[in-house]
Amino acid sequence: MNNPEKMTLTPNLIALQNLIDVVAKLRSPEGGCPWDLEQTPETLIPYILEEAYEVVDAIRSGDQKAIVDELGDLLLQVILQAQIASETQQFSIADVANNITEKLIRRHPHVFGNVEVNSVEEVRQNWEEIKANEQGETPETQTFSSKLSRYARQLPPLMAGMKISKKAAAIGFEWDNIEGVWDKFEEEVAEFKEAIQGTDKQHQQAELGDILFVLINLARWYDLDPYMGLHETNHRFIQRLSKLEEFCDRPFSEYSLEELDALWQQAKAILAKK
Repeated sequence: MNNPEKMTLTPNLIALQNLIDVVAKLRSPEGGCPWDLEQTPETLIPYILEEAYEVVDAIRSGDQKAIVDELGDLLLQVILQAQIASETQQFSIADVANNITEKLIRRHPHVFGNVEVNSVEEVRQNWEEIKANEQGETPETQTFSSKLSRYARQLPPLMAGMKISKKAAAIGFEWDNIEGVWDKFEEEVAEFKEAIQGTDKQHQQAELGDILFVLINLARWYDLDPYMGLHETNHRFIQRLSKLEEFCDRPFSEYSLEELDALWQQAKAILAKK
């Protein structure tokens, strides 16, 4: 993949190098930013998650300016992690880029090698086999549960739940019909109500998790996206609250619950017409 033409500093490479230089300056003990100097890989984790979700939101909005802005914020997190690591000679941004380049080439033998594929499914299967080999796993050592445990560790809980549910259903760990899923949901709600009567928070948390997992399975059966469902509900709640605030001439605490509910229904009705 060494190409002499790529040695020329293109506008893209110049822009990336400028960002790398700025981040290095921010982390410099001499004249750097106190906040940036305080950061560690661990303290930056919340920002990585936040920026990733903001990128998703920008893409869904279709606002190109917002997409550029949010992708830049996410890229900053990558550069920051690499900069912090390079200060103790752990790895550099070059190591990060080289690693993903090599991985892409290795996992696309149908593009960079002589492997032939006839469908997207074959591409996916090859990817999974190559990935397993990279991690030192073989069909004999890679159990089904070990695959699922990676989803639980590496993905946000809602996304992991859907992934685990789909994989389990694919091997036959599935209800016979949708009525069975609804029965399970009602069973879990009853168990949660019973747990709430006690004082064992850990047990209550477990029962709540069971309800959420069954809801994810219901979403799968109806071909719905629980992540998008909750995402849209959050936005609707905020929109209705914002409209409700327009009707209020005093703090919420000075309204009765009945008054707030009436204003809420009014806001809901107005927004429904848009």
